Amino acid sequence: MANIQYVTKEGLAKLRAELKQLESVERPRITQQIADARDKGDLSENAEYDAAKEAQGLLESRISKLQDQVANARIIDASQLDASKISILSIVKIKNLANKQEMTYKLVPESESDLKTGKISVNTPIAKGLLGKKPGEIAEITLPNGNQLQFEIIDFSFEE
Repeated sequence: MANIQYVTKEGLAKLRAELKQLESVERPRITQQIADARDKGDLSENAEYDAAKEAQGLLESRISKLQDQVANARIIDASQLDASKISILSIVKIKNLANKQEMTYKLVPESESDLKTGKISVNTPIAKGLLGKKPGEIAEITLPNGNQLQFEIIDFSFEE
């Protein structure tokens, strides 16, 4: 059964670019390394050959995984989301009620999360606590360590 993975247009483009790079650049490079190592003689004691074959196996595994991800990817259609409440692809401005610190996060599919750029997976406890909320509401979130956090939803928007 296909393992459907929801992605943004940007996320799918990144997957396709990585796949193209691996297939058109990395695969020929490793094939050449194997050929060069094979030309050096006895393969039973050839560390270069063994290393190149191992790298080839890892590369082919990564290519196969990316091919599956691209084949099973479904782009999230922002126009089909309920714009009246927080959902995936929302950009959410929240205030931590304990320390009054304000933060802004974009809720994205797990495969596209990147905390450095403010993108958090919808599968995180914080994102799960924000889903379905509206500005002015308080999200009470229980972290995996048992701590409780409260965030006031200041505002949110959608960006395609």
